[in-house]
Amino acid sequence: MHMFDPDALECLAAIVEEGGFERAAQRLHITQSAVSQRLQALEAQAGTVLLVRRPLKATPAGQLLLKHTRQLRLLRADLDRDMRAFAPQSGGRLREQERVAVAVNADSIATWVLPALQEPVAQGLPLEIIADDQDFTQEWLREGQVLGCVTTLDQALRGCRMVPLGAMRYVAVAAPAFAQQRLGGALTPHNFHQVPFVAFNRKDDMQREFVSSRLGLPRLALNQLFVPSSEGQVRAVLAGWGASVVPELLVRGLLAAGELVDIAPGHAERVALYWHCWNLESEVLDGLSQALTQAARAALD
Repeated sequence: MHMFDPDALECLAAIVEEGGFERAAQRLHITQSAVSQRLQALEAQAGTVLLVRRPLKATPAGQLLLKHTRQLRLLRADLDRDMRAFAPQSGGRLREQERVAVAVNADSIATWVLPALQEPVAQGLPLEIIADDQDFTQEWLREGQVLGCVTTLDQALRGCRMVPLGAMRYVAVAAPAFAQQRLGGALTPHNFHQVPFVAFNRKDDMQREFVSSRLGLPRLALNQLFVPSSEGQVRAVLAGWGASVVPELLVRGLLAAGELVDIAPGHAERVALYWHCWNLESEVLDGLSQALTQAARAALD
């Protein structure tokens, strides 16, 4: 069995995570030439090409080594945590490049996830949160780029475990004046096509699915604007750009204050969320899982 050089593995990860050799060199505080030499040595040891240069991405063999690298990071994070029992001042020595990554949908980041992760971060965990659509975060886990993800998919990957988190409720909202002037106060089959809906990005099917479910129209096309931020969607709606379907958690206070109105009263879409992570024995991973599941149970339906 090959024993791969940890520095060479971190070099491979830096190239992929930073998107190039120059930025990898900056992150690792070495020359670009040294980055190339470490990669060449690692490919020679592995006996295969690990990176495709254009576009820059890991080969299947490279993805396996990237997953191995991130598992090593988790082991080092566990060791760092355990060493604090013997030497409290030894904590927080993990290098910045040894980040522990998770993939989370933007709506969860904007509502309940950050408070859940406060304690692990306060203890020095070098966390990286990767944002993606809730239907696509599992791909990051499948490719070994993260150790866990929050997703709508309920099928566990091989070598991973899955925990139900609860359901996020979505409501359709608009600014009061906009809702009255453009919709007569509420969404109907006759007026939905007259207003723009502010979606997160082109992967976001929530706007169309909500309107279709609410109005009983199986096939419809919406006029959409795209704002790739959950909080940004809300600000756009407050500014009168259009209507939007957003997490009720995110706009609860604005609805109570009358700054936004529900344009589909009595109707909400519930989206079930799940936490998937590597099925490894790790106190750090267990701590992350426990923090997320407890926070989700308090915040979600």
